[in-house]
Amino acid sequence: MTDTINHHYWQGAFIGDDEAADRLAALPAAVEAALAEPLDTETVLAACDALAQALRDPDHPVRDRLAPHLPTDGAEELYAELAAFLDRGALTRKLRRELGGTAPQRLNRPDAKETVYEAWAPVGLVAHIAPGNAATVAPLSLIEGLLAGNVNVLKTSSADTLLAAHLLAELAAQDPTGALAERIIVLRFPSSRQDWLRLMCAPADAVAVWGGELAVAGVAAHVPAGCRLVEWGHKISFAYLTRDAWADQATLNALAEDVCLFEQQACSSPQVVYLDTEDTGELHAFCDRLAAALAARPAPAAQELDPAEYAELTTTEHLARLEEHLGLTRVLAAPDGTWRVMADIRPALTASPLHRTVWVKPLPRKHLMATLRPMRRYLQTAGLAGSRTDIAELSTLVLAAGATRVTPIGAMTAGYFGEPHDGVYALQRYSRRVAVQADERFATTACLDDLARPVAFPRPAGPLLDKAAVRDLNLGVDRGDAELYFRSGGSTGTPALSLFTYEDYDTQMRAAARGLLAAGYDPARDRTANLFYCGGMYGGFISFFSILERLGGVQMPMAAGPDHRATAEMIVAYEVDTLFGMPSYLWQLLHEEADLLRSYGGIRKIYYGGEHFTDEQRRVLTETFGIEVVHSITYGSTDLGPLGYQCTRSTGGVHHLHADLHTLEIVEVDADRPVAPGETGRLVFTTRARRGQHLDRYVIGDLGRALPGRCPCGSHAPRFELLGRLGEVMRVATYFLNYRRFAAIAEEHLRYSGEMQAVLTSGPAREGLTLRMERSHAPDPDTARDAFLATYPEVRSAVAEKLLDFTVETVDGAALFRTPTSGKLPAVVDRRNGQRPPDLRA
Repeated sequence: MTDTINHHYWQGAFIGDDEAADRLAALPAAVEAALAEPLDTETVLAACDALAQALRDPDHPVRDRLAPHLPTDGAEELYAELAAFLDRGALTRKLRRELGGTAPQRLNRPDAKETVYEAWAPVGLVAHIAPGNAATVAPLSLIEGLLAGNVNVLKTSSADTLLAAHLLAELAAQDPTGALAERIIVLRFPSSRQDWLRLMCAPADAVAVWGGELAVAGVAAHVPAGCRLVEWGHKISFAYLTRDAWADQATLNALAEDVCLFEQQACSSPQVVYLDTEDTGELHAFCDRLAAALAARPAPAAQELDPAEYAELTTTEHLARLEEHLGLTRVLAAPDGTWRVMADIRPALTASPLHRTVWVKPLPRKHLMATLRPMRRYLQTAGLAGSRTDIAELSTLVLAAGATRVTPIGAMTAGYFGEPHDGVYALQRYSRRVAVQADERFATTACLDDLARPVAFPRPAGPLLDKAAVRDLNLGVDRGDAELYFRSGGSTGTPALSLFTYEDYDTQMRAAARGLLAAGYDPARDRTANLFYCGGMYGGFISFFSILERLGGVQMPMAAGPDHRATAEMIVAYEVDTLFGMPSYLWQLLHEEADLLRSYGGIRKIYYGGEHFTDEQRRVLTETFGIEVVHSITYGSTDLGPLGYQCTRSTGGVHHLHADLHTLEIVEVDADRPVAPGETGRLVFTTRARRGQHLDRYVIGDLGRALPGRCPCGSHAPRFELLGRLGEVMRVATYFLNYRRFAAIAEEHLRYSGEMQAVLTSGPAREGLTLRMERSHAPDPDTARDAFLATYPEVRSAVAEKLLDFTVETVDGAALFRTPTSGKLPAVVDRRNGQRPPDLRA
């Protein structure tokens, strides 16, 4: 009679046997359709993290739906185990450790000096044959397949509950895109149903099998030629003790704990204990002490062995007792049968029937390799006890003999997150390394995927965050995730603290490095002076040092300093042709040392950050100093990291979004509403691919607009244009005045190419606005004032109404106020109400 219960989960729906049989016949077509669209790891991470949060919440309805499929005892432990595995931080670490990054599927250049792209691609379809004795193995194995981007079909035992199917259905429900559901198939049927097993394995590109030799052999018969067979089979682990160690009672107690924990059901549980001796008397004396240690342990929970387990246990013990008459063995056992210690003078590795049953054998270390290497296919964990020198020597020996793990005694069943399993990384077994070789046309393309498709993430939700909210979030960052501390440059207020993990920092620096390639930087030829500011926990110099390090670029780490002559001389001496730095610093350096640097004539490129060059300044750099390339090195912030980059076709404030790191929204200045297409609004960023700190919908304080269409460079990465900061709009004398408007007038009507700063003051009768301009570039102050009044109606009205004192001053560039840490030139300095910068020098 056909089973009508819908206990199979197929791409988003629960179905019965008849429909599952029909769909299995069409499995190859379903796989091809699902693989046609790549799966971003961020989609998997977001869904897993959402499910982890649900499992941690005692009142979440997900737990109510899963409860019928969980054992009554130990449900909370299962929830905790699953949530720990599904946690974003844990999975991010796993991706980094096993596949090198959080977006391993993207075709990036491993060597920036070559136009060769590599990525980890899914193998295609992974068939998972799960064991029947571990409730969490089945769903977690499939999730590993998802992290590698595969379509996955999972077979669970017919004796299992429906936990795997329902847990994976809940995971798919956390993904609004539906991409995960397309890659999840869970079938529950007995291994005797060979026709289904054959249909499941026939189109597979990898088959992962959990079980012993018989289980693996039964599946291997259905694995087609060329398909990768991934065996997660039963393994044997052992302990090895030197003479000093086996005499130590604490070591003996720890060994007993390893034997009793999990009743030896874990592959890492010791089944054999080896002693570094050939003396039978020492062997038997140790067995007496180990038996006493086992007897002192709490009795195991009552359980009924199945007939096969009981038969193996009793047969092994009876045979060992028979061999006592030959002088080969000695058996010590608990009266109630809860533990057994079996001494055997033959050193060959022997599997234990488990359930607190352990062999004890002599094995001098000189014979260790010859004894263990024949069993290398079955070895897993070696628990070692001895001196520091013993541990070092024995570790080398047992690993060479075939063991894949070495631990202290007492920690054999413990592990660390991200640990390889049976000597391999699972995600690499479910992936393949692919490469694309390209020609010189791709020199400025850092990621090949950007030319093929846009990165798409779900729309962010939640309230907008301002800088104060982010500071509060920093207070709650786990100290383990606060490995790198940076302070902002303080150009818009009090310097703020930002916290990073080194992993997050590395991800961001690699992204910024890709952006620099897009801007035309050539790490194979450019010789770079890093002239960003350093010190005071400011990240400018350090970050660009890291970026160049990852690119393999030639770097002279000079840093910005007050001795412009010494800096210019080093530029000439070391044949620097590319400058990194703040526009205001580079502008001062070039003009103060113009004679030396113009006669050198070797500077070809400038990459700047933190501020902007005006069009008129760019003209001067090109015509006066012969600079061929002037591009933004990155657009970013201390707390968010790199946000955007320029390609060779980008000018002014136009940047591409680092879409693999962030999502960008543009909302109205006075409301949390998206602006109309092409309109100016506040830039709001949500950061992705970051473990230590989550910044969702962060209002960074900049204004900008989105640019429609695909960039002429060919990249699908979204583009936006920076249009100033909110702080550059000044409320003065009842009017809103914009610094950018003053800068544009100075450039267009006065041909002004220098730096400029607006200073606000308050007097007894009216407010004051003073524009400070560099004397060496500025016209007569009266001429400049007339030009501003003639072309800026709001300023003219405020002056005419006697609401504003408006003046223009010309000063030396060094007299302009700059933030001490970063060297930035604030566009607006507000000295009203006593708001005087600490070292304003004019």
